[in-house]
Amino acid sequence: MADSILPRRRNLDHRFFGILASATVIAVLIGFGPTFYLKPLFNSPPVSRSIIFVHGFVMAAWVLLFVTQVYFISSKKIKLHQKLGFAGIGLAMIVFVTGMMVTVAAAKYGSAASPAGIPPLQFMIVPFGDLIVFATLMAFAIYYRKKAANHKRLMLLTVINFLPPAIARFPGGLTDTFGPLWFYGVPTLLTIALITADTWYNRRLNKVFLVGGVLLVAAMWIRLPLAGTAGWLTFAEWLAG
Repeated sequence: MADSILPRRRNLDHRFFGILASATVIAVLIGFGPTFYLKPLFNSPPVSRSIIFVHGFVMAAWVLLFVTQVYFISSKKIKLHQKLGFAGIGLAMIVFVTGMMVTVAAAKYGSAASPAGIPPLQFMIVPFGDLIVFATLMAFAIYYRKKAANHKRLMLLTVINFLPPAIARFPGGLTDTFGPLWFYGVPTLLTIALITADTWYNRRLNKVFLVGGVLLVAAMWIRLPLAGTAGWLTFAEWLAG
């Protein structure tokens, strides 16, 4: 009985990760397609700085890496998954470096992506927080690379961590209407739902998944009240040079 249940659970697990990977690609295309990935179709303004262009394609590579890794696991190509994982570590470093460069440039020179009425140094806490959470989750995902249950859940959280910038750019004025309740609320509810479903499905709580999810959600919401504090503004001014 137990021997027959385990393969079914694994197959459902693989399908679930495949669906989420596909949904991530769709969300990125909806959010960033008009201004970046599908620019020729929308006649949008040109990218202002080359580093934004580079970072955009690095982020696309990260999403495609996640999709590919999910495919390798579901296809039982474990060795390919492990080999590509080493390249993923290098790509994660590039994501962090280019992301930080874009963050600093936006704070220095402004950005079309920055909300109107919010000073660049205050808004800097949003992408900066994304990068710090990404680096933290990624570090622990590498640490748990030999424990598949923990590793794959942490990698899933790294993808959810980068959803708010895409969701904030969805058409329909949702961000203008609902603000953080939209672009942080959706990833928050998604994280809670995933941890709940995972616990129910496996009949036990994955503590690493819980801690990572709490870190992800807390970091989203805590940065907003910190954005205008003297401590953050002093640090942001130093970081921006």
